[in-house]
Amino acid sequence: MSSYVVTGCAGFIGSNLVDRLLSCGHRVIGVDNFSTGQRKFLNSALSHSNFKLFEIDLLDLDKLKQAFAGGETVFHLAANADVRFGTDHPRRDLEQNTIATYNVLEAMRANAIQKIAFSSTGSVYGESPVVPTPEDGPFPVQTSLYGASKAAGEGLISAYCEGFGFQSCIFRFVSILGERYTHGHVFDFYHKLKQDPTRLPVLGNGKQRKSYLYVQDCIDAMLLAMDKSKEKVNIYNLGVDGYCEVNDSIGWISAELGVSPKLEYSGGDRGWIGDNPFIFLDTKKIQSLGWKPKFSIREGVIKTVEYLRANEWVFEARE
Repeated sequence: MSSYVVTGCAGFIGSNLVDRLLSCGHRVIGVDNFSTGQRKFLNSALSHSNFKLFEIDLLDLDKLKQAFAGGETVFHLAANADVRFGTDHPRRDLEQNTIATYNVLEAMRANAIQKIAFSSTGSVYGESPVVPTPEDGPFPVQTSLYGASKAAGEGLISAYCEGFGFQSCIFRFVSILGERYTHGHVFDFYHKLKQDPTRLPVLGNGKQRKSYLYVQDCIDAMLLAMDKSKEKVNIYNLGVDGYCEVNDSIGWISAELGVSPKLEYSGGDRGWIGDNPFIFLDTKKIQSLGWKPKFSIREGVIKTVEYLRANEWVFEARE
């Protein structure tokens, strides 16, 4: 039995990871301030004797140090993931992503915890000239405040690995889909189509090419990498061998809902400032450890729609 700390434990990926770790017999210390996380996602965990919840903010370093006591490995998943509206509140990415990551590292140091898994993002590649983009591709000019804050977090983690003997796995995700998903294009399109199934406003021209990964496949990859990685700093892209157009995803969502909306495009090849119109990551490195995703992008989208249909309370919870 191992003892894990999961920040963002009430979030989409975090709560799924907590359930997986508990099902494998581990102890889990969960940390969340419930700014976007949902307490309902922890219903199963809260009834488990091996789960302990700390409702605190990562910006409170003293309380964070206390919460991490007894942990052996940290999964740092808490973050502001609002890429689209980053320019409306620039300080939020700095505080919730970069400074929060510094505090996590300091809380680890105070408790002699030396292993960390970090949820970074494929957005750190900006608009890479190399597609599919490998982990050692040219370091890009940052195009979003979210990507910049995550790149800064990666830098802090690698420096702590060098300076304090930590070991890290840094995961650069594509967008993740699946149960408990409450943020992103499937969520937005589903919500809009439930309100008006005859029309669908679409940011950009619908031809943006994106890659997505099902949440349980993502968790499989993270756990495998944490078990098998040997270097001080291990960086992995997580995604599938392919991508889809936004229009493809709209078609799958509409078919699941039984609607045929008129698509109203806002024009241009990107949805918002900092939006990368083509995201496709090279995942040979994580696959070399023996991992392969079990679900396609289409299957991930459909599973997400099925979850949202059965849990429409999440729309009210996020308002």
